[in-house]
Amino acid sequence: MISGVVFKDLLTRNDQRGFFREIIRNTDDFFDCGFGQWSHSLMFNGVIKAWHYHTIQTDFFYVCSGVARVGLCDLRPKSNTYKQTMDFFLGDYQPPQIVKIPPGIAHGVKAIQGPVHLLYVTSHIYNPDDEIRIAYNDPQIDFDWLKDAPIK
Repeated sequence: MISGVVFKDLLTRNDQRGFFREIIRNTDDFFDCGFGQWSHSLMFNGVIKAWHYHTIQTDFFYVCSGVARVGLCDLRPKSNTYKQTMDFFLGDYQPPQIVKIPPGIAHGVKAIQGPVHLLYVTSHIYNPDDEIRIAYNDPQIDFDWLKDAPIK
């Protein structure tokens, strides 16, 4: 587990009509950094969007449709989990969760079963100066998007 990455299990209320699921409340302990923007990304099967990180922005990822493989890598030199990676799935057939990704954590997504609809809230509005891009296959990050995720 990377320091500062937080998962929130989501409560789902089902009935004969379908379900209702609450994603974020402004009173959630893990939502202490504030609201900047809400965005929606659509990805087709096999698409990889990786890597990038922010120096000031926190991201909250929720996959509402499809299955996404999410990769994280801690790029904060003073962190006790520096250079550690995480590899997990969000979306259909997964426990309903939202994940908080703090500044300094490189993140990426691969559409495993799509289309994937990723909804994400950010603590700040889009700022191109806070979008630090890294190649998906950068050798400094121990993560292979082209291999299957490890079976746990």
